[in-house]
Amino acid sequence: MVKFVFASRNEHKAREVAHILSRHLEFDFQVLTLDDIGYEGEIVEDGKTFEENAMIKAKAAFSKSGLPSFADDSGLEVDSLHGEPGIYSARYASLDGRDADDEDNNNLLLKNLEDKEDRTARFVSAVAFIDSDTSFVTRGEVEGEILHERQGSGGFGYDPLFFCREADCCFGILPPEEKNKISHRARAFESLAKILNKRYKK
Repeated sequence: MVKFVFASRNEHKAREVAHILSRHLEFDFQVLTLDDIGYEGEIVEDGKTFEENAMIKAKAAFSKSGLPSFADDSGLEVDSLHGEPGIYSARYASLDGRDADDEDNNNLLLKNLEDKEDRTARFVSAVAFIDSDTSFVTRGEVEGEILHERQGSGGFGYDPLFFCREADCCFGILPPEEKNKISHRARAFESLAKILNKRYKK
């Protein structure tokens, strides 16, 4: 069995990632989190792109564990907001220093789009991988637009506001098993899995 470290403490995301990988990896594997390897403190994500931040996290996990490690950095890009919230998606409403959660982020996004006709957007996920002799980054995107109000209570983050064109449905309503087939994260991790199968499949 191959053990990988997913550079995150988010159990929800770790389960989603393990579920996605289980559909594509052709060998036995286990996904560990930062907590599992005893990583203390926060990883400073000071990159300027999704790819840079993902690699910063993957390298931190690999340095601590010595195990093959990967990390994703994901976010929402809204065209009429010049790509915002982008790499700041998770802390969009807390950039002024106050504590903020998903609801605050969604409220700020709706406020900033009040006078915008163009609501096209995309979810982006960059997945960085590193082991003892290689490192690389894969990327996945899914196109859609931002709704005027929330739909559904599924998913997390901006899902209740994101209408996915391909699914013809809001991510907040889409069942997890359907979302995990077409999401930005699913696409990035599917690309990762293809490479890992070549490297680790016996």
